[in-house]
Amino acid sequence: MKKGLKLTDILVTIVISIAFGIVYKIWGPLYYAVKPFGLHIDQLIYGMWFIAATVAFLIIRKAGVAFLAEVAASSGEFLMGSEFGLEVLLYGVVQGLFAELVIMAFRYKRFDLLVVSLAGISAAIGSIFMDYYKGYMGDLSTWNFMLLIGFRLIGSVIFTGFMAFGIAKALEATGVTNLLRPASKEDYDALNQ
Repeated sequence: MKKGLKLTDILVTIVISIAFGIVYKIWGPLYYAVKPFGLHIDQLIYGMWFIAATVAFLIIRKAGVAFLAEVAASSGEFLMGSEFGLEVLLYGVVQGLFAELVIMAFRYKRFDLLVVSLAGISAAIGSIFMDYYKGYMGDLSTWNFMLLIGFRLIGSVIFTGFMAFGIAKALEATGVTNLLRPASKEDYDALNQ
């Protein structure tokens, strides 16, 4: 892996992020539509708000991409009039930072389902810290709080792990990522795990 981001890497990351920023904006009303079902079912779809970081990393595979992608996606969501207001930017920074830290722990050398799932879990933990700081989680009973956390973590693995990995695998198969980096045998082996 070459060190540092090139302009192409940054631009592709921003394009990916803008696409996910649109998805994030659409996801807000869906999140609120599921909320009335209770038992924190809405937390199972919360993981979508972390996916930009892992998809961008799986495609670009360089340091800083996960953080940049999540911040750019939250910025795109904000600019489109997010119902969450300005705090969506702060969530993007925290979630991107937490995802980036996990990827950094693997020294940016692993591009598999486990790493992106762990990055998603880490982003979810960052969002839980943010939500706890806002104050409403302290009012939940212990079982209810654990249910919320469990469902959010499961949702993060579904979206930032399995879904992101599937998107990256589909893009690899089309050859579109060859424009960013030539695929090696190691890349294909990682996707076949």
